Amino acid sequence: MPSQQPAPVYLNLFRIRFPVAAITSIAHRISGVLLFLFFPFMVWLLDLSLQGPDGYAHALALLQPLWVRLGLALIAWSFLHHLLSGIRFLLIDIDVGVSLGAARRSAWIVNIVGLLLGLACLGWLL
Repeated sequence: MPSQQPAPVYLNLFRIRFPVAAITSIAHRISGVLLFLFFPFMVWLLDLSLQGPDGYAHALALLQPLWVRLGLALIAWSFLHHLLSGIRFLLIDIDVGVSLGAARRSAWIVNIVGLLLGLACLGWLL
């Protein structure tokens, strides 16, 4: 009978090396949760801005603090990463880029392009 290894007592998630596709998948889920949580605020802000010139000025004033603009950049990254990652997953569903090399490449592309577009939005907002 083969000897069993003891179960790990302490699991340190920072020492586990996740494949790039797993990181892309986790970031896709996180970005979806962020979009879901920020959706009511964004709809309220849109409604406020469409109430007339005074509402638009008030909505614009609400977007001026630095922490709000950083939050908007996070929302922009969430949207862009979720969109790119969703397109990647849809392509994988129709058997495009399913091989290991193509899946790794597409995961790297999604992560890098999403990050660059998010940083571009941050630069534009600041």
